[in-house]
Amino acid sequence: MAKKSKQEKGVNVKKKDDFSEWYTQVIRKAELMDYSVVSGCMVIRPYAYEMWEKIQSFIDKKIKTLGVKNAYFPLFIPESLLKKEKEHVEGFNPEVAWVTKTGNTKLSERLAIRPTSETIMYDSYKKWVRSYNDLPILINQWCNVVRWEFKHPMPFFRTREFLWQEGHTVHATKKQAEKEVLSILDIYTQVYEDLMAVPMLKGKKSEKEKFAGADYTLSVETFFPDGKAIQGATSHFLGQNFSKAFGIKFTDKDEKVRFAWQNSWGLTTRSIGVFLAIHGDDKGLIIPPKIAPVQVVIVPIIFEKTKNEVLKEAKKLKSELKSFSIKLDEREFYTPGWKFNHWEMKGVPLRIEIGPKDIEKKQVIVVRRDNSKKIVVKNKDLKKKIKELLDDIQKSLFNNAKKFLNNNIMEANNFNDFKKGIKNKNIVYAPWCGLKNCEELIKDKSGGAKSLNIPLNQKNLKSNNKCIQCNKDALFHAYFAKSY
Repeated sequence: MAKKSKQEKGVNVKKKDDFSEWYTQVIRKAELMDYSVVSGCMVIRPYAYEMWEKIQSFIDKKIKTLGVKNAYFPLFIPESLLKKEKEHVEGFNPEVAWVTKTGNTKLSERLAIRPTSETIMYDSYKKWVRSYNDLPILINQWCNVVRWEFKHPMPFFRTREFLWQEGHTVHATKKQAEKEVLSILDIYTQVYEDLMAVPMLKGKKSEKEKFAGADYTLSVETFFPDGKAIQGATSHFLGQNFSKAFGIKFTDKDEKVRFAWQNSWGLTTRSIGVFLAIHGDDKGLIIPPKIAPVQVVIVPIIFEKTKNEVLKEAKKLKSELKSFSIKLDEREFYTPGWKFNHWEMKGVPLRIEIGPKDIEKKQVIVVRRDNSKKIVVKNKDLKKKIKELLDDIQKSLFNNAKKFLNNNIMEANNFNDFKKGIKNKNIVYAPWCGLKNCEELIKDKSGGAKSLNIPLNQKNLKSNNKCIQCNKDALFHAYFAKSY
């Protein structure tokens, strides 16, 4: 059988020319997902699910240091529960998928397929909380949710069913709850910046954009090469809105009965799409080493006469480098060139090439995926060098993404400059009054820009700053952009 010398058809569009098409091609050809027969849903393939497992592990370790425990609650939510918090149900009603019958029997009450779990979880919480001694309740669950209504599905970014973690906590005091909301936001920032090498803008969502039923919402946001922003994760301070709706109250130390304070917070499989879209290039994915399912791939250069010798040395290298996530590609009938292209498409951070001449010189060739640089490394130095290179790739990817983000943020102090910034596909940082009707006018007049979030640090706000759109006194600066 002849060896395969050509890569399966690669990406045939440049990232800068057609970001959406580039993204769609890359995630399919790199074997991250496949389309399902169910409209708007996707199959998450093992290569992507391994990334999700790394995200799960990272978050799990962080939240458990805060005392959070994992649990699981039902997928089906009775309509009567969903309706208990008015603002909440109104916010989700268009997206809810309903179960109305089993077989040919109509249900006495419709069951919502979990769009989020506040209501089903808090029905249990009200039974568990009696005294201040029962608090705090710190529970997280890893699960799927279904949100049916949307116009433009995009794998990982916007699908009808997706995976996430949702934390739901109950506290005796407002101070305790608000402290946790900020702690979770910091964890989400670390997930993106430390694990996925994606810089984030931290801040508070506007009244218009906050979670339905929350007092306020904190978020992390970032920016894509196509000039659109995307929300990375959210942490919601629910105040006492749900505790009053569900009767979650407790007898405090002074023997007075009080309503509890609550939070909810979540991060989804959207996060996978975010870092892939930011780091990838025209050859395919570029995966940060800390989240890469395969950090190093060994590609032996095979000739018939030296085949056994090269494979023996390649297997020895694999054993010596087992502290890394390593793959030896010893598949037959594929040329080295085909394998190079294959693993470049899949974004593996480092490739080791070894052939008969390298064995003679006691060396290998190491190739970086992020910048394609080839480095000759002696076998005796290889383990140390691999670690150094992986650390440098992780750092370089973050620094490049940070530079891109900063270069695409512009400040505006008048609405003409604001509109120019949006037209030029920038994030615009501008003074704002924060009013809902003003945000709606900003969106209409700018061709679709909305607030991303309001930075928590407002050091540069001056007393004479006026709102970018209505010219009222500005309460703060905010980030605006077109977004997903």
